[in-house]
Amino acid sequence: MTLRRLEIEPRDVAASALGLVLGNSTATPLVETTVADRAGRAVVLGVLGASHVVRVHGEGGGSGAPVLVEEVSCDALARGGEPLPRTKAAGAYRFTSQIRSVEPDAFAETAAELRARATDDAWVCGAFPGDDALTALTATIAADGELRWQTWHLYPQPTGGDIVTTHSRWAP
Repeated sequence: MTLRRLEIEPRDVAASALGLVLGNSTATPLVETTVADRAGRAVVLGVLGASHVVRVHGEGGGSGAPVLVEEVSCDALARGGEPLPRTKAAGAYRFTSQIRSVEPDAFAETAAELRARATDDAWVCGAFPGDDALTALTATIAADGELRWQTWHLYPQPTGGDIVTTHSRWAP
């Protein structure tokens, strides 16, 4: 099971403070999982303090240096990143993000759905103490070598919450 209940307070508490940094993350995940294929391609999904880091390894390089590192966090700007973009393209990499503010029922429903889906090995979900604060990630690797991953960052607010979703792909 890849749902981890974390007994620490999240470091990132506001969707509006998130940034994106590529290739310059020294963040150590609180929990992580690896999705890999037989050719050695791998996506390492890591939950940070209510944010994420993803490390992509190309064919035959599952244990070597990553070919791509993506971090979405409040620390990303200090690491040379940019405010969270709606879209980003860099070579074989594509990224999109969306921030939605939702009512309490929709927020709780999304949190429950993500916790339930995180029983699959291709998922990792870090649940923080409190009102459904969590970060969830999942990945797939296509037969042609394209790697895709999605993330959800749930930030509770007094009137519901903010849900940040990202979709990324790396197509060598």
